Order: sequence, then structure tokens, then C-alpha cells
Amino acid sequence: MPEQTDVLIIGGGAAGLMCGRVAGARGRSVLILDHAKKPAEKIRISGGGRCNFTNIHSAPSAFLSGNRHFCKSAFSRYTQEDFIGLVQSHGIGFHEKKLGQLFCDDSAQQIIDMLLAECADVGAELRLNTAVESVTPLPQGGYRVAASCGVLECASLVIATGGLSIPKIGATRFGYDVARQFGMTVTELRPALVPLTFQAHFLERCKALAGLSVDAEVRHGKTVFREGLLFTHRGLSGPSILQISSYWDEGEGVTIDLAPGIDIAAVLAAAKAASPRRDVLSEMADHLPKRLAADILEEVEMGGRLAELPKKAITAIGERVNRWQVRPSGTEGYRTAEVTLGGVDVSGLSAQTMEAKTQPGLYFIGEVVDVTGHLGGYNFQWAWSSAFVAGEAA
Repeated sequence: MPEQTDVLIIGGGAAGLMCGRVAGARGRSVLILDHAKKPAEKIRISGGGRCNFTNIHSAPSAFLSGNRHFCKSAFSRYTQEDFIGLVQSHGIGFHEKKLGQLFCDDSAQQIIDMLLAECADVGAELRLNTAVESVTPLPQGGYRVAASCGVLECASLVIATGGLSIPKIGATRFGYDVARQFGMTVTELRPALVPLTFQAHFLERCKALAGLSVDAEVRHGKTVFREGLLFTHRGLSGPSILQISSYWDEGEGVTIDLAPGIDIAAVLAAAKAASPRRDVLSEMADHLPKRLAADILEEVEMGGRLAELPKKAITAIGERVNRWQVRPSGTEGYRTAEVTLGGVDVSGLSAQTMEAKTQPGLYFIGEVVDVTGHLGGYNFQWAWSSAFVAGEAA
């Protein structure tokens, strides 16, 4: 006889564990399956091992989706303040790092342990090292799932399998395959919050500056982020680049201001008038890291004293610093991407419950859904909120 449970959750990560906690608290019997050896690996490695578990500024405007209004219902019913309250109730110390990002003072493992304890308290069972082989709808409603632990039957099936990012910790296409199996649409998938790569001459310049970080304003169309930018051996990274990667597409350009708030052309013109004998590099190094300033001057073939700098050269240097045009060749891919952009089309889901509109009892939550947040704890908040509303309904 198949093993029976009210709610079967496939995926023991952030969304899956949260959903198990909520469904179990309603008195539902809950079983969570995961093919990994350990639960919630993405939580464990996030935030440099301290888990950026939410953002105090979480709001629908910080998310990309085929329907930007879809996430409003979930966020209104389970907010960042709700999750912060849960963290505080477990005595977990945390701090705001910057821009509303909240991190554990100690370790990301504290968030995992908290979710496991919450599941245990409501009788939600977690089974690891368990592969799911097939999902079949039952004639009378509900689902039969064939897994390595045996055959299971449930009234409600929740898919919390995440996206394709960071395959080394077990990312798979399972959730998308289940959606397609039931006739649901999956939007285009691609790596997001990911470093950008370049070719040839540009890449050589990046390699020469590898390890150098600056505050920068990065623009793509009308979208602008001002945060750190990091030069690497593969191209450009850092928070501002990761943020813009979610909006950038192959073949498009990006504009970078390496000295936001400083009009470099105006600064050089003023310095030339006040101190014409001063070296151009010395003046530039007052506003940029010297290594970067030297590289820029080498690229535009300028140098010497300010007095020798013609107006045309000052304009060219200003353009190169404040409106640097770059054209990435690609990204580092899912290997280093924080999240997957795209997913199960939200037009096929209920915003109130995350249930498939055409498939009663089937739910999709977390990263597998076409809702992708900005960098800085937003995607974890989507996991908590989407899992909460599904757990309340499943």
C-alpha cells in the first residue's frame, strides 16, 4: 500500500521547509522529500555563510516577473517583519549590513536549524537522500509520487525544488518538468545575479585590474544600481554588476559610472586652471584608485601635466570615467548565478495560494516560480512568503 500523507513537499530548501512548518501547524500531516544529503544547502552557503535571510525594504518593486503585481498578495500576508519575528523568537542574533540586508551574526546554520526545529515541532517529517522518480495525478484527486523510499500518495503536492543556479549543490530541472507535465508554461530561463564576462582586449584590461573594487553606478536602459563593482579575471562582478545582470540580455550594452557624483571632466578642467603643473594621474588618483586611473589614462592615451591636456582630452577622460560603455559577451552562467530568472509562469498560478489554476492540489513556490528578486535577501523573502501562503492552503 502506498504511504499516505496530507501534504507532500518536494524540496527541502528554504521554501520547502517553511511550507512544511506552516502546513504542519494547521494539523496537516506533512512529508518533505529532498535528494540531497543535507537540507537547505543554499541557505548554508548564502551571505558568505551568514545567510542574508531577508531585506527590510522587501517590496514588489524589487522583483522581476511576467506579472509584477503577482507577488503582492504573498508579501502582504507574510512580510519581512514576520520572518524577523520568527528569527528573534529563536534568539538568533542578526545585523543590517547595508541597504537593508539582514545577516546572522553567527552562522547561516542557525536559520537551517530554526526551520528544522519548527518543522519538528509540528510533526513535519524531512526525508533526505530521496530521489523522486515520477508524479501521477490520482482519479479521485491528489497525487501519487514514486520515490526511492517507496510509493507515496498525497492530497496536496508542493513543488519547492528551486531553480538551476549553483548546480554543485544539487540544482535540477525537476520543478519545471513537473509544470510542463501538467500543461503549464515555463518562461525563458537564464542565470541572474551573475558576473558578466568579456572577450579579448577588454578581458585583458579586467585581468590587469583583478581584485580592484570601486563604488559604481551601473545602468541598463532606465534601470540603475549604485553599489560596489569588482574587476575579476573573467570580467566584472560585484553587487552593482550582479544586479544589472538580471536586466541585461545577450548583445546589449551597459553604461558604468566609475565615479558617481563626481563630474571628472569638470574636476580636471578646474584642476588645470588652478594647478596646471600638476600631473594628470595624481589628480585622477584623488578620485579613483590609482591603478584604475592609470589604466584609463593608458587606454585613452593621455598623461603628463594638466597644462598639456587639451579640452578634447578632458572630455574623453570624463566620458570614459562617468559614461563607460561596455558590451559583455555573456555571463558566468548557472555555476555562479545566485538565482534563476524566469520559471513557472505566474499566469497559471493563484497569487493567493500558489496553487496551479488548472491542477487542483498542485502548488509551486520559491525560485521555481517566475518571480526573481534583487540581490540582498529579497529572494529568501520570496521563498518565505510564497511558502507561507501555500502552506496555509495545501
